[in-house]
Amino acid sequence: MVKVPGLYSDIGKKARDLLYNDYVTDHKFTVTTCNSNGVAVTSSGVKKGDLYLADVSTQLKSKNIVTDVKVDTSSNLYTTITVDEAVPGLKTVLSFIVPDQRSGKVELQYLNEYVGISTSIGLTASPLVNFSGVVGNNSLALGSDLSYNTATGNFIKCNAGMSFSTSDLIASLTLNSGDTLTASYYHSVSPMTNTAAGTEFTRNFSSDENTLTIGTQHSLDPLTTVKAKVNNRGIATALIQHQCCPRSVFTITGEVDTRAVEKSAKIGLAVVVKP
Repeated sequence: MVKVPGLYSDIGKKARDLLYNDYVTDHKFTVTTCNSNGVAVTSSGVKKGDLYLADVSTQLKSKNIVTDVKVDTSSNLYTTITVDEAVPGLKTVLSFIVPDQRSGKVELQYLNEYVGISTSIGLTASPLVNFSGVVGNNSLALGSDLSYNTATGNFIKCNAGMSFSTSDLIASLTLNSGDTLTASYYHSVSPMTNTAAGTEFTRNFSSDENTLTIGTQHSLDPLTTVKAKVNNRGIATALIQHQCCPRSVFTITGEVDTRAVEKSAKIGLAVVVKP
């Protein structure tokens, strides 16, 4: 287990990854190539109904500096520069989008055995300032996440969360802006077969809506994983993911509305190729 409490975004992450990662109801194809100089080029295409989206990204690693550049079909240029461990435990991230002049942001992350801190500020005249902090250890972590708009002088986000972990389970609770309460639970049943179960319950007080999602995963063999989930709205989703070669993955996802079985099921396909 990780011996640090992590960042605020890590609270409930295990359950979210189990319940939402890898599921795709669109058609997606991704190819990544690498060379000996540490340059990786990734081309990705997605078909969403009748809409086709594509992007090309490049990653360059040089010692402790990683530069990511991505261009999409809308001619947006996304750039992220990450400097890792300039000081022990410290990570610096600079990101911006061209031509969006208000997108620039600098983020500092610091982790040690008992504290995880992340703070960011927008590179504008009246920036958004975000601060999140977590204190604890590998068993119990408490944290908060705040965003302040210097233009209006108001807090636009005020979240709090906690996480409790043992060797085989993680339970978490978060309250977002006093309006949305989320409780999640992740349980590792068998690490040998990557078998796990998870659940997430969300209560939105302003809309008086509840959402419950339950899911599980299991590895049929070292190269093949199946996952399934269902929510209280009757949407059932399952996938099978197979690793064709050392770094290439093929995923098929099916989704059906059990309350309206007359509707056609959604079938998604994702192919990731890394020669």
